Amino acid sequence: MLQDLAARLTLPGLPDWSGLVILLGLVLVALAYLLMPFSVFGVKGRLDAIEAQLDDIQSELRTLSLRLPEPGRGRRPPVEDDWAEPPVSTRRAEPEPPPPRATPPVPPPAAWPDPRGGRAEPRIDWPRPPR
Repeated sequence: MLQDLAARLTLPGLPDWSGLVILLGLVLVALAYLLMPFSVFGVKGRLDAIEAQLDDIQSELRTLSLRLPEPGRGRRPPVEDDWAEPPVSTRRAEPEPPPPRATPPVPPPAAWPDPRGGRAEPRIDWPRPPR
């Protein structure tokens, strides 16, 4: 059986076992790609970076939780007790300027010369007729 496989894989001009060696090499390369650790593809580096970010966030949360007062201690009175009405102003408020336009202003329509009169362009007779 192995001899039949070797005979089928034989490359012309090479020894009988050369095809079998090439097939074995290809199988080994395929197995290496299948069993390759994820760090080769860069996943390990990305996971390490995410883990470092997670550690930073956790340490930041710890510092924030230490700054917060404990519940039930030193509570402030409700805001309504501290509220004071602002003084009433007797001065009239100035009118607000109109909001800016979203579109540019529309230019006036073009003025065409009046055919019945008005300004007329000078006539130029060129060349002048001889006198």
